[in-house]
Order: sequence, then structure tokens, then C-alpha cells
Amino acid sequence: MTEEPAIVALCCNWCGYNAADQAGAAKIPYPSAVKIVRLMCTGMVDPYYVLRAFERGFDGVLVIGCHPGQCHYKSGNLQAREQTDRLLGVLRTLGIGPERLRMDAASSSEGPRFAEIANEFTETIRKLGPSPLREVA
Repeated sequence: MTEEPAIVALCCNWCGYNAADQAGAAKIPYPSAVKIVRLMCTGMVDPYYVLRAFERGFDGVLVIGCHPGQCHYKSGNLQAREQTDRLLGVLRTLGIGPERLRMDAASSSEGPRFAEIANEFTETIRKLGPSPLREVA
């Protein structure tokens, strides 16, 4: 892949988004191609959002929320884990590939962890190349 992969990060307001903000404030580098969408909770992640991101040309989707047991809405992050696990099979069936979706956790004080996740995922997507849907569009 010659160009930077396009990645959308669906981030929980309380943890993932604050971790991204902390990484930016601390000038911890992560790829500018990672576009952040702030959600109140990762429990709000609907499979439609993920599939729509691929349809819109993104090469990968990150879901970053609270650590298990630390969700501000009690179990939103566990619901998101169930949704993303179900989506992995759908992505395989559609020929997109399950490795293009990743769910992880970073607390509000883990800016370096957010940057690490973003860098690792971007490298994974770079090795995979553009999304098969991008080639169709």
C-alpha cells in the first residue's frame, strides 16, 4: 500500500477518546490517517456503523473503549465486544477480512496505549493493503 491506510476509530467518550486526546496533548505520534469518532459508549457501536465505514472506503475500523469492568455504563464495553465478535464472521463472509476490525481498551490516562494500538493497527492494515471494497468503489 503506497498511501496511508484510512482507519476510523470509534472511541468511548470516557476512555478511548480521552486516551487519544492525551496522546495528542503529549505529542505521542500516531498516524494522522486514524480518524476518531467520539461515542458516549462503545456499547453504541452498531454493526451498521462498521459496515458503513468499509462501504465509505475505510480500510480498517478500531473500536476503543473502557477496560472490562470499568465501563461508565456498566456493561457497554461488553456489549460492544459481543457485537464486534459477531461482526468478525460477517466481515469474513463479505470477503473484507476479520483482521480489518479490532476492539481494544485504553483508559483515559493511557495516551501511550492509544498511540500503540493505533500504530499497530495501521501497520497491520498497511500489510493487508487497501480494503477489497475500496477497489470495487
